[in-house]
Amino acid sequence: MPIPSAEWLASVTEEIVEPDLPIIDTHHHLWKTASMWGTYVLDDLWADTGSGHNIEKTVFIDCHSSYREDGPDHLKPIGETEFVAAVAEESARQEGKATIAGIISHANMTLGEAVAEVLQAHEEAGKGLFRGIRHAGPHDPTGTLSNPGSRRPGLYKREDFRVGVSTLGSLGYSYDTWHFFHQNQDYLALARAVPETTMILDHFGTPLGVGAYAGKQDEIFEQWKTDIEAIAECPNVFAKLGGMAMPDNGFGWDSNATPPTSDEFVEAQKRYYLHMIECFGPERCMFESNFPVDKLSISYQVLWNGMKKIVADFSDDEKHAMFYGTAARVYRL
Repeated sequence: MPIPSAEWLASVTEEIVEPDLPIIDTHHHLWKTASMWGTYVLDDLWADTGSGHNIEKTVFIDCHSSYREDGPDHLKPIGETEFVAAVAEESARQEGKATIAGIISHANMTLGEAVAEVLQAHEEAGKGLFRGIRHAGPHDPTGTLSNPGSRRPGLYKREDFRVGVSTLGSLGYSYDTWHFFHQNQDYLALARAVPETTMILDHFGTPLGVGAYAGKQDEIFEQWKTDIEAIAECPNVFAKLGGMAMPDNGFGWDSNATPPTSDEFVEAQKRYYLHMIECFGPERCMFESNFPVDKLSISYQVLWNGMKKIVADFSDDEKHAMFYGTAARVYRL
């Protein structure tokens, strides 16, 4: 997929909604070497977080960046934590700019109890910023989507995987993940199996809208709604609000002549956001940008305008929870 040009993204600019509202962006990536989304380093992050909204802190989420090239496979992800910890130190030296305040790294949960060794290595490399693990598990049986890394069917059902996630919680760390909507029942079973582990559901459980799923968004939405209601009954699960501007979601913005306005974003996605908030409550929801991945479809400035408009009728306390407080509590920022 082509990386969007700065000119294309800048073709839609807007006055900032509630510019003073404090925000923690709970989900972004960094790449110092080119990925399928190009490079995305601190200056790129700051260009986005400094585009008008009051982004005070951010949370880095694993993206298989800067892994170690040598040594045991299970310890190669420590290289990513070392890389991001150094970037975070640099971010903290600049007043008035967003600070990377937390790091969610990767570890192979199928290691079971042995994952403790990897967690200890992340803790040492993270310089006080390591907060948890994301071991994502998207698997698509239709062949519509292919994913990097080890994406095997039934990952959440594996006993060794569940032991790994349980070990994560027992040591005080959280578990992030990302998967597709048709895996939400498996995720529900995992959440019930490890009630002592704080779990964060990324990207709404990814309702799809391309390939075999094209033209089925309303049908998928109804299934997704039911699954989300069940997942929200698990008190150990928290919800990220965002990550739905990926091309996989099927809104087609990445191929349009101009990116969407915030009003177009709201019209297309409001029902997902409001259902998630209704199920989990503001105290268990946190907003995310998923940049630069969602940058394929929408600018940072417009995205946050859209999310603010969706919750415009909520109270100040509820907004603070979703834009700041929940993340600060869950990720210990």
